[in-house]
Amino acid sequence: MSIRCTAMARKGVIALTLVVGFTVGVTGCGGSGDDAKKPHASTSVSKGGGSDPSTQEGESTAPLAELKGTEGLLLQITSVQRDSGGFVTVNGDLKNDGAKSVVVPPQMSGDETEIVKHGLSLGGATLVDPKGKKRYYVLRDTEGRPLTTTGLGTLQGGQSLPVFMQFPSPPPNTTEVTLQLPTFASASVKISG
Repeated sequence: MSIRCTAMARKGVIALTLVVGFTVGVTGCGGSGDDAKKPHASTSVSKGGGSDPSTQEGESTAPLAELKGTEGLLLQITSVQRDSGGFVTVNGDLKNDGAKSVVVPPQMSGDETEIVKHGLSLGGATLVDPKGKKRYYVLRDTEGRPLTTTGLGTLQGGQSLPVFMQFPSPPPNTTEVTLQLPTFASASVKISG
């Protein structure tokens, strides 16, 4: 046997070993197809300090407010939480209450060029403090993206999508504000925290 044949045989053995090793590794990590179909239970434990983005997890309470929109869209507000960081986070569910699929209206993004260029969002939402006579717009990051749920598109009939919006915090003595979103009716909500 020549050196050339030995080298080729050695490469073949190494390649076969790698293929078998990868196959065993992938099979071991992937599990059976039945596991992928079963829902996995998850629990979350909130530690003190910071914001509490999971306030709606596991809760089955009535929404704080419902804003009706066009074509059967419904925004159910589940929490309005003041954070010590100086902002208010509004959590909710955007639901298509109708039977037909609905395209989320682009007006919900507002009309500010900086927000609109980042796609469909809830960037047009505002909080109005009727006592302090101030309007609070959705916060933005350093690149101008709104701090809201983005990438909205089409909602199928009965489909629900969890959404959020962040605003600057009104003064601590302001506990009730009006939430406004283009193409939706306004609603008064109480701020907790």
